[in-house]
Amino acid sequence: MTTVAHVLQSKPQQAIFTIAPDETVLKAISIMAEKGIGALVVTHEDAVVGILSERDYTRKIALMERTSFSTTVNQIMTEKVLTVTRSATVEHCLELMTDKHLRHLPIVENSKLIGLISIGDLVKAAMEDQKKLIDQLQQYISG
Repeated sequence: MTTVAHVLQSKPQQAIFTIAPDETVLKAISIMAEKGIGALVVTHEDAVVGILSERDYTRKIALMERTSFSTTVNQIMTEKVLTVTRSATVEHCLELMTDKHLRHLPIVENSKLIGLISIGDLVKAAMEDQKKLIDQLQQYISG
């Protein structure tokens, strides 16, 4: 079974983009737009304190008629962040993300952020696992 460690190794982009909770939402969405990403991990003194996603922005800024210029990240971020370690399986992460309606999952070990995976990363890994299994079964059947 493929683990998060394997997923992280196979990602072409290893950078983790973070933002401080007291930064403006404008700065956060500017970073997301510039980097082409859908979420930022919110950190304070290297600890994960939240996550800010495009979903948070649309629901808590646009729909609530707030302004990105004066609202801070900590006012709209999701505070209860689910995390996993490198040893978690792709299957476990997919179940967690599906059940909790998450698109991004921070990877934390020893209280330190070491990576971020998306639902897309996990689907890609699951498809690769299935392809390998199919290839093995075909080889087994054909002898």
